[in-house]
Amino acid sequence: MATTTPWAPKVIRPEDIGTDASGAGLKEHLHSLDLEAMLVEHKALVWRGFGIARAEFDAVVDALLPTRWAYRHGNSPRTKVGDNIYTSTEYPAEHTISMHNELSYAKRYPSRLVFYCEQAAATGGATPVVDGAAWLAALDDEVREAYRGGVRYRQNLHGGHGFGKSWQETFETDDRAEVEQFLAGTGAEWEWRDDDRLRIEQPGPSTVVDPRTGTEVWFNQSDQWHAASLGDETAKALAAIMAEEDMPQSVAFADGSPIPAEYVIQVRDRGLATAVDVDWAQGDLMVIDNVLTGHGRRPFTGQRRVLVAMAG
Repeated sequence: MATTTPWAPKVIRPEDIGTDASGAGLKEHLHSLDLEAMLVEHKALVWRGFGIARAEFDAVVDALLPTRWAYRHGNSPRTKVGDNIYTSTEYPAEHTISMHNELSYAKRYPSRLVFYCEQAAATGGATPVVDGAAWLAALDDEVREAYRGGVRYRQNLHGGHGFGKSWQETFETDDRAEVEQFLAGTGAEWEWRDDDRLRIEQPGPSTVVDPRTGTEVWFNQSDQWHAASLGDETAKALAAIMAEEDMPQSVAFADGSPIPAEYVIQVRDRGLATAVDVDWAQGDLMVIDNVLTGHGRRPFTGQRRVLVAMAG
């Protein structure tokens, strides 16, 4: 009986492509690469052993993403450190970040992400990546069917003081008109509330079919937006002071009905179980197709600094 080789990102080293172990060598290689074809075939590409310095990274990322997106409408805490270059999500080191496709809750999401390791953790800190088709296949039929109609994301963004992110941070502006212009083309419903708060509801799919391959992949962030992902004690504490729909972020099925906690826990756990860990050394680089693959973060010790850029 034939066996199927488990999926894993394609790893490329200087000796594999006959080039110098340097940022200049990698940049020369990237200019000759059909990146789109490589990503469709492999879904994720990792360049190891090039020892790219932070001063070289901008030139390298220019070769990969000549036009980069700002992290607008993003819900995770990050620091902008360059020309639309950001730190990876700044959650406490002891926590796992579950698998997700970047900005899958937004109408406009990037097709590619670039990750660069400026400083590797002392231990742990891998970036797990998951084949979205394998993630979908790992779910129970009951869960896949329940999600078939899609989901509805809710955000409550304060105006500068409050729990969670402000709308100014989220949209990188303090101009209400600019926020409204951005949201107008997204299919979202929004409402300005008292105390300069902004409420947004955004419909989204549970899966998408990649037009290049015809592959259906899991594509939503319901497990990260659901109160169950906070853990029992945190969820209970928040429920005691506010309704779920008033939390900084929450999610329901597209028709507004609640998503059972056991469904989102299954989605979270099976995504992580199906993922392949990409361990980091200083100077490593990874590019992923943000539709065909999801990504996350394993816990770590010490200092870890991974930078991210994205583009359509």
